[in-house]
Amino acid sequence: MDSTKITRRTKDVTKKNSKVFIAMSGGVDSSVAAALLKEQGYDCTGVYMKNWSGDNFGIQADCPWEKDQQDAEAVCKKLGIPFRSFNFEKEYREKVVEYFFSEYEKGRTPNPDVMCNKEIKFHLFLKHALEQGADLIATGHYVRKNFNPFTNEYELMKGIDPNKDQSYFLYNITQEQLSKSLFPVGEMIKPEVRALAQKFSLPNADKPDSQGICFIGEINVQKFLRSRIDVHKGDIVDIDSQKKVGEHDGIEFYTIGQREGLKIGGAPKPYFVVNKDADNNILFVAMGRDHKKLYKDELKLEALHLINEKTDLISLTDKNLQASVRYRHKAQSCKIEIEDGQIEVEFTEPQRAITPGQSCVIYDGDICLGGGVIV
Repeated sequence: MDSTKITRRTKDVTKKNSKVFIAMSGGVDSSVAAALLKEQGYDCTGVYMKNWSGDNFGIQADCPWEKDQQDAEAVCKKLGIPFRSFNFEKEYREKVVEYFFSEYEKGRTPNPDVMCNKEIKFHLFLKHALEQGADLIATGHYVRKNFNPFTNEYELMKGIDPNKDQSYFLYNITQEQLSKSLFPVGEMIKPEVRALAQKFSLPNADKPDSQGICFIGEINVQKFLRSRIDVHKGDIVDIDSQKKVGEHDGIEFYTIGQREGLKIGGAPKPYFVVNKDADNNILFVAMGRDHKKLYKDELKLEALHLINEKTDLISLTDKNLQASVRYRHKAQSCKIEIEDGQIEVEFTEPQRAITPGQSCVIYDGDICLGGGVIV
């Protein structure tokens, strides 16, 4: 690998010697981001955000924060840069965990990683970093930023690696936040990042990628939910025959498109969740992964956010755009419509398992325009 070329590609237009606080999770991506920025001449400080340490939700043993913080500190020591830890546990519970539970209690399926990036990384962390003398922050996200001289605005762009692109999680970012953020690994594919971790002899070079909820890790979501939401059984109904085919523990514990955990036997094909009736506590299912009831060609959005605040929403209705309805859902051709003040996304082809509470993120090619929450 030509590491010189990689370093050149990841340079940002921001002048060197700027003081950068790097959000370091203990993982490989943010560690390589720190190594690259130091190599490029930035004044780097690594910061671990302690947002979760386990409590009465029953996931103490699943939370890896201590090991992650140790890994982040070890990388900083290897790179010869200062290390700090910010404690945002109180704010994380208020802004992310409460949102997580309240959405499930409404029968919707939230995306806590979207909220974590909005409220913690690019709001709270950025605010604290600037207050403590940083000029910029950096993260290990697989996204790119571009300054458009024609609009005089920054653009958030998809990461080069289609398997790792994380622009879906960052659609709520603002111009001010984007102007003060660096994404050193956004121009790379994952194998390049892994190779650079070895080149820099980082102590976590072989650490597996983390999964699960942002800053909490790989938890049992059902166990997490049941720590606060009581079981209240109801009927599972076949949407075609309208007959009861099983019993559920509460519609909050299920999501559109779900197959596992329904405990329905004897059917010629597997059942999938296709709809939820919160008022009557009924879970509707249909047989077959590709049942027509799992597909919709339009959705409604709330809490729409556009990254370029100057964007005229009406102008977008004339464009052929693309949209993703979940992470790693390949953006599909769509049009935006405005009906009675309600934002609607109309897809060229029906999309599977459009889920209320998830985000729909809108693109113009590689440029992330913004998005909203599916109603």
